[in-house]
Amino acid sequence: MCISLFLWQAHPLYPFLLFNNRDEYHNRPTKAVSWWEGCDVLGGKDEIGGGTWMACSKEGKVAFLTNVLELHSSPQAKSRGDLPLLFLKSSKRPREFAESLKGGADKYNGFNLIVADIESKCMVYISNRPKGQQISIQEVSPGLHVLSNAKLDTPWHKTQRLEVSFKEQLAKYGKGEIPVKETMKKILKDKVKAEESGLPHICSLDWELNLSSIFVEIETPLGLYGTRSSAALVVRSGGGEASFFEEYLDDGIWKEHVTDFSMMV
Repeated sequence: MCISLFLWQAHPLYPFLLFNNRDEYHNRPTKAVSWWEGCDVLGGKDEIGGGTWMACSKEGKVAFLTNVLELHSSPQAKSRGDLPLLFLKSSKRPREFAESLKGGADKYNGFNLIVADIESKCMVYISNRPKGQQISIQEVSPGLHVLSNAKLDTPWHKTQRLEVSFKEQLAKYGKGEIPVKETMKKILKDKVKAEESGLPHICSLDWELNLSSIFVEIETPLGLYGTRSSAALVVRSGGGEASFFEEYLDDGIWKEHVTDFSMMV
């Protein structure tokens, strides 16, 4: 489970700005954001599945992923974390890549995937749910969007709170520079949960309630589950200068770092 808020082609200084919380078991082996060996991919790594939930490339491509909240999942399904990598390592444009998934999307548990090319100003949303139907492919319009564990821009409690919180920051700074690191810390730490009436009623109410905040923290029989990293990716206008901020848990201690780089756009 994750949540992402992103501003796409809608700010004079930032053609792309993304904030993300990754929710996972705290004891699941994970590598912090870094350049992947043998390719120009920058992102975190799930060391069990081998994939990622959010990454980008020097070529100006971006991909990020969330799971779909559903009652049952298949343990035999392919790892969804492979999907961002498939796009980033390919030469395909976003729409072309989306079309290429049509034959195999049913081999994954429910996913929401965003793939984007900064240079061509093209962003596409892909989902393999509802189950049994052809995958959904939708070009993403310029503007502010929020993606959680349902369809893009579904008005859940946490997505609405995150959108309102970011809009308050946006109003404060207007068309000027946004302090991305400070904004990330401010908007992604919200632990306010939904009322029962605001839950989607897909799984158990207790589980949904615990997942309904932007920042998640749940004690489970399998260990602590919840937000184990917060990140922000910003691409600046006029040259493709970019920064990937991450605040992440390492042996129970929160650490942070930033990677500055140039996209070839």
